[in-house]
Parts: sequence; structure tokens; C-alpha cells
Amino acid sequence: MNPYQLNAYGMALKAVGEIIQDYDSDKMFPALGFGARLPPDGRVSHEFALNGNPQNPYCHGIDGVMEAYYRSLKSVQLYGPTNFAPVINHVARYASSVKDGSQYFVLLIITDGVISDMAQTKESIVNASKLPMSIIIVGVGPAEFDAMEELDGDVVRISSRGKFAERDIVQFVPFRDYIDRSGNHVLSMARLAKDVLAEIPDQFLSYMRVRGIKPSPAPPPYTPPIHVLQTQI
Repeated sequence: MNPYQLNAYGMALKAVGEIIQDYDSDKMFPALGFGARLPPDGRVSHEFALNGNPQNPYCHGIDGVMEAYYRSLKSVQLYGPTNFAPVINHVARYASSVKDGSQYFVLLIITDGVISDMAQTKESIVNASKLPMSIIIVGVGPAEFDAMEELDGDVVRISSRGKFAERDIVQFVPFRDYIDRSGNHVLSMARLAKDVLAEIPDQFLSYMRVRGIKPSPAPPPYTPPIHVLQTQI
């Protein structure tokens, strides 16, 4: 943590979150941490509420998520391994309860670790590919992210136990590709957000089309009320 500037996690969260939050009507986001020892007993968790409230992990807006993230950094002890499956399954549980096209879920995972539960994560992604959800993974730091490229599925469709994903739902980008050496963070973060969100529209449409879900009729255009002003002379 640096008191004068955001760390890579904060920068990635802000760059992507500030764009994607405008597609969410209530701006309430569940924010989860993984890979840490939690107070008071030091148990290792791969699925905990950043705001410390497991019954209500929602944060208001991206600023609320950032606040919860920085607060939790002060209270938990970062700890391996790096397991993705628990948070993917967490979001999949929500997504599996709303399949009528009225909601679509986007999970943003920011990680600096090489993935430890590859087999379970592949299985979770294959299962989630049938649900109204997409997964964005931003890798920060100098780690080798070869495994993430495999999860991305752009070249070879991901599979688990002989079952292939119904569609590609994962987009991975390494954060280090977007660090502007000249220090122009605004431009480089705009580029990061653009690349990270590039596949979401097609992933969203592919889910709706396969299930024959048509857009709801557009609401009638807003017409301001007409006030008739009567004057008597």
C-alpha cells in the first residue's frame, strides 16, 4: 500500500469498474477476497467478504469496493495458495437462479498469483459457460500467467473431464502490458478497460441467442408534461 498512489489492484479495479458499474442499476457490488488468513483465528479462506460481512458482502459503487479492499488489507494476512474455483462457484450460484435473461453477471478477478486449483477452476468455468455470466481476469505483478491464457479459451476451447465449455466466457489480460512507462496512467487504464471489456458484448449476446431470449420492448420515449398557461387580459 502506498499512501500517495493506487497499487496495481486498485488501478485495475478502478479502470474496469468505473466503466462496468454504469450497466448496473443499483450500483451495489458483492466484493470477495481469496487467499488470506482471516482474523481472529487465522483460518485460510478463498471466499470471504471484503467488507467483513458475509451476510451482506455488497459495497456501494466502485468507491465502496475500493474502500472495503483497502480496509481488509489492514486486517487480513495475505496467504497462498491461489484458488479461483470458490469465487467462480459463488457467482455461478447467483447466475444459476436467474436464467430468463433479466440479469447477466460479470465476475472481475484481480490476482497476482499463479493459479493453484487449475482442474477445479476449469470444471467451474465449463459449468458456468451455460449460465448468464462472464469472467474477466486481470493478472498483476511479474508472475508467469501461461495458465491464464489457457483459461481464456480464445485459441482452444476450455474443457474439463472431456466436456467442452458451451461458449467462451473468460477474458484474461496481464496488467503489466498496460503500464505506461511515461507515467500516463489515464491513457493506459483506458486501454486496459477497453481490452478487458472487448469480449463481453458478444459473450452476452451468445448466451441470449442460444436460449432464444429476445430484448424486452423498449419503454416509450419520455415526453415532458405539457403545461398550458392561461392568461387573461
